[in-house]
Amino acid sequence: MMVVWSLKHAARMALAAAALTATPLLAASTADADLVLKGGTIYTGTAAPFVGDVVITGDRISYVGKKTPRSAKRVIDAKGLIVAPGFIDAHTHVGHMLGGDEAVGRLVLPFLMQGVTTAFVGNDGGGDIDTAKVLGSAAINPVGINYATFVGFGALRKAVIGEADRAPTAVELGAMKMLVAKAMCDGALGFSTGLFYAPQSFAKQDEVVALAKEAAVRGGIYDSHIRDESSYTIGLSAAIDEAIAVGREAGLPVHIAHIKALGVDVHGQAPAIIAKIEAARAAGQVVHADQYPWSASGTGLSASLLPRWAEDGGRAAMLKRFDAPETLARLRPEMRENLRRRGGAASLLITSGPDDLVGKTLEAIAKESGAEPIDAAIAILRRAPAGVASFNQSEADIAAFMKQPWVMTSSDASTGHPRLYGSYARKYETYVKTNKVIPLRDFIERSTVLPADAFSLEGRGRLAPGAFADVIAFDPATFAPRANFAQPELFAKGIRTVIVNGKVAVEDGAPTGVAAGRGLPRTPKAGACQ
Repeated sequence: MMVVWSLKHAARMALAAAALTATPLLAASTADADLVLKGGTIYTGTAAPFVGDVVITGDRISYVGKKTPRSAKRVIDAKGLIVAPGFIDAHTHVGHMLGGDEAVGRLVLPFLMQGVTTAFVGNDGGGDIDTAKVLGSAAINPVGINYATFVGFGALRKAVIGEADRAPTAVELGAMKMLVAKAMCDGALGFSTGLFYAPQSFAKQDEVVALAKEAAVRGGIYDSHIRDESSYTIGLSAAIDEAIAVGREAGLPVHIAHIKALGVDVHGQAPAIIAKIEAARAAGQVVHADQYPWSASGTGLSASLLPRWAEDGGRAAMLKRFDAPETLARLRPEMRENLRRRGGAASLLITSGPDDLVGKTLEAIAKESGAEPIDAAIAILRRAPAGVASFNQSEADIAAFMKQPWVMTSSDASTGHPRLYGSYARKYETYVKTNKVIPLRDFIERSTVLPADAFSLEGRGRLAPGAFADVIAFDPATFAPRANFAQPELFAKGIRTVIVNGKVAVEDGAPTGVAAGRGLPRTPKAGACQ
């Protein structure tokens, strides 16, 4: 059944692409056109680049070709620039910005200023169970970018079970299944998990499959921060196996979040993981992944160093364990081993938490306090939750994953890490322009049409008549990140124009203040929500 399903899925995606890229990139009248980007080098998302024009009427593209047949009300000179579909970020943590009251946050300027016009939220199992509220918030507080959302396993488990390390009762499992079904019918992309994180880590595979099935029957996708990206518990290879098995048993596509080989124990395993995924794809499963272009991940200090049993019951229970000498004696050696996996105390940079510690490595904090790194980490966690940038990946593994045609670009955007402000610019400058890991066309297509088609975003991710007018223009000579780990909140440079749903959000390299983004509900499978 999975082979048949995946073939039907592939056929449907091919038909959708053909409909939007039908001959000869011209079609559609430009009468009453509002805007034309003129003379840029156009990457449509599906065709070889050419110099030409993109015409916009209302919120749609009305013409793409080598010469505009008619004039428009407004012309933007794109000569010498790359013109492409707006980037689609498949894995972010910017949901709090979209629902806020502060205008700059709702514009999501760190994304607009690097060409991102659509983002997915609710990843790692964090998606709000009230999908209708999330998608409807743009009508109340206008936002700068389009967004779609997952329903999250972590949110479900906390709402129904709490933070305890136990299996759900039959009643609790039924309640979670109903919540997944409702979220899917309200427009969720699918079911997202973060099985590395407590309390999701307490769930067994059969619980995950039972909930994923509710997303499957409504046409959703299984998106997973896998149980182990390193050698913490079951290991990277087994965690990939588990994700693939969930998709196979539940009958839905599998998306591996921020694919990586994290930590010294698994460096060099990228080829084996790639082969495993290729085998599943060859057997008929739909499996794809996203990747951010940084060697440092971003996570919590507790998630990096604490064994999951120490988080059973939440923060209050964790703090009590720190106060129990016998528990602390058990905890310290496990934390030391986790620190070794991460590459040592110098590899962990504090990015959020106590203000006086942000920007310092755990090694530096330990030296300042005269404490062993593990005791310094416990002291930090006693004060407050803290975020870290964890330098834990090899460039060879990053390049190997990046070259795969089923790996799309993402940011995993979170505060304190430069990936919020610079991921797409960094991937272009470092991996396309400088290191030549992938060509420009692959970078653009895996940042646009690949996520659009994989997640069924109709009319997004390509430049073609009838598609929504999410369009960017950037200078290939200057597009680059300015953010770094010392100054993570600097806008990228080189973006000249960003258009969201036909409205100019960035003009001449500066934000206009226009908030033209939309919530993008996924249409559930016909008849599945009656």
